[in-house]
Amino acid sequence: MNHYETVFILNPVLSENQVKETVKKYKDFLTSKGAKMINEEDWGLKKLAYPIQHKKSGFYHLFEYEVDGQTIEPLEFMFRQDERLMRFLTVKLDKHAIEWAKKRVERNKAKK
Repeated sequence: MNHYETVFILNPVLSENQVKETVKKYKDFLTSKGAKMINEEDWGLKKLAYPIQHKKSGFYHLFEYEVDGQTIEPLEFMFRQDERLMRFLTVKLDKHAIEWAKKRVERNKAKK
């Protein structure tokens, strides 16, 4: 089992329910493939650094999970097929990145 982090940007014209449905779809897909969800963060509507598909903002969402490496390709294939997603990035975390992610989660919990 490898440790991964996926960030994806959803189209800003989606309603709140559509955003929740989309996030749930991908979370359910990962858990159905045996992924252990470690952290999930909703960063909300953010301004983009540059326009994507003529849009200047998007809904950001982050998943941190452990899963077999063979699951990443079908997940990214689903991302490419979904018109609601504007961009995505999946990164395999090494031991240093895992420690940094744990500190980020603790810092975010302390803020709340």
